Amino acid sequence: MTTKPNGRGPKRILKAYFCSMQGLKAALRHEAAFSQELIFSTIMLPLGLWLGDNSVERALLIGCLFLILITELLNSALEAAVDRIGPEHHELSGRAKDLGSAAVFLAFVNWAIIWLLILCG
Repeated sequence: MTTKPNGRGPKRILKAYFCSMQGLKAALRHEAAFSQELIFSTIMLPLGLWLGDNSVERALLIGCLFLILITELLNSALEAAVDRIGPEHHELSGRAKDLGSAAVFLAFVNWAIIWLLILCG
């Protein structure tokens, strides 16, 4: 199938890849929490590979690290959208930001539970 001008097929995939890279660069440049969680994940990932006894355990130990990063990216996107609306405080804006933060917190709780169950179980 040939690439069409409307961005279907390989052209669309390539464009999506470059947009994703721009998003990761923006997160590293503007989001301190994402940078800290990336450092944390970079340290913990080799430990997960080493400490997991089989491929399922290694997948769980590493997968929950990616879940933290994914959740933080979504939280950062939500915060950017809320901030774009306006700087004034609004109850719903505050609630949206708190819910995003709670999602990141639960991703960390998920990480702790998985690591404890695998390593101590």
